[in-house]
Amino acid sequence: MRRIENYIGGTWRASFSEAVLEVEDPGTGEVLAEVPLSTAEEVGTAVRSAAGAYREWKEVPVTERVACMSRLKMLLEEHFDDIAVTTTREHGKSLEESRGDTRRLLENVDAALGIPSLVQGNILWRVTAEIDEYFVREPLGVFACIAPFNFPGMIPFWYLPAAVTLGNTMVIKPSEQTPMTTTRIFELISEAGFPPGVINLVHGDRDTVDALLEHPDVAGVCSVTSTPTAEYVYRKCGEYGKRPLCQAGAKNYLVVMPDAVFEKAVPNILGSFFGNAGQRCLAGGNLVVVGGCYDALVEMVLDEVSQIKVGYGLDAETTMGPVISGAAKERIERHIAGGVEEGARVLADGRGVRVEGYPRGHYLGPTVFGEASPDMTICQAEIFGPVMPAIKARDLDDAIAMINGRTEYGNTASIFTSSGASAQRFQRGVNCGMVGINIGVVAPVAWFPFGGKRKSFFGVLHGQMPDGLDFFTDKKVVIERWW
Repeated sequence: MRRIENYIGGTWRASFSEAVLEVEDPGTGEVLAEVPLSTAEEVGTAVRSAAGAYREWKEVPVTERVACMSRLKMLLEEHFDDIAVTTTREHGKSLEESRGDTRRLLENVDAALGIPSLVQGNILWRVTAEIDEYFVREPLGVFACIAPFNFPGMIPFWYLPAAVTLGNTMVIKPSEQTPMTTTRIFELISEAGFPPGVINLVHGDRDTVDALLEHPDVAGVCSVTSTPTAEYVYRKCGEYGKRPLCQAGAKNYLVVMPDAVFEKAVPNILGSFFGNAGQRCLAGGNLVVVGGCYDALVEMVLDEVSQIKVGYGLDAETTMGPVISGAAKERIERHIAGGVEEGARVLADGRGVRVEGYPRGHYLGPTVFGEASPDMTICQAEIFGPVMPAIKARDLDDAIAMINGRTEYGNTASIFTSSGASAQRFQRGVNCGMVGINIGVVAPVAWFPFGGKRKSFFGVLHGQMPDGLDFFTDKKVVIERWW
């Protein structure tokens, strides 16, 4: 049994911890590896290594830092399929989805390669007689990243390329459920020429996270978690004086107007609800159908749902893989049962799905509820699974009121329409950080921030560019006069 190691100070190190968890292939039930739950002492060693490396790394010319990141990009491209296969094996998503995650990872590296232009300061000559004033951006030190299970390669790279290219150092704590993708990427990081200690990897659980949050040499924390965990991380950052960037949970609404092009909208809607088996913060949470087109749209949805092929992620015909664990499957099934008890009508039931050849996999099929109400638990809770509640709305104002008043989240909202006026009213009216117009998965490219409002985000600056420039640097203002 392979036991995964930490990467600290440029070397692989076996954890001293006797506590380990099994890493499971959720499609087969096979145990792939053991991951250690690293101790606070090991976290301290990683942070000290990063802090020591920072003193020299921040003085390295930005062009040389970019060169290291460029070498990493070439290695990531060279091992692209290997990374994607590793993601599928430990997470379960289809290989096509894993390739998409890896491509997004590389996109954030591309964005960081432009930092020599983006990081330049501003100067105002002769702000007053004989005095010039300007500012420069300086890195801040050690940053920690607390990553989730659902995108083990992509999400750390919302932060790592910008932070490191700007002159900071990092400690990454991947999810203990999906540590192998990050470990594989760190094998490439070790080849890319970064000085020892610039990028470190520590495996663990909540205790490991607490050690990072409480360490005095950590300047800031980037995290993507559930909302309760995000609130916890945010409070701890405030308590210990760290910069917080905490992406959180979601319950995203997809609104379909009567004038939408159904033939194009429905595939986008299904991709939103059932892609990644619904395990993403950009997943559709509630489908809201406006006006008298409810029956026609739901019928088209059910026709398309019947074509989804649930199976092992590495099988070519699979379009939806398993959920992450047996515990997750049981939790999602409880939500489905609860929806039935609350009076929603099951139009497609994903429970009881069996995938031939994989009897131990954690498989669920797509579940569609009709006659759902926004007050039902299935319409309020972040289920994080392949469940679609379909809700009726009188008009667009009614749909916007649901989004703003019936959920505490504010990650994304989408509208499907052929009307520019409706799209504009929706865009301006919804209280969400990201808005989709005829888009099912509202995923910003790396040159735009990954937004979020209300209980979907805690902090001031978001992940990706251009917010990363401000989050990972401080502006030093210089006011000068020469005689």
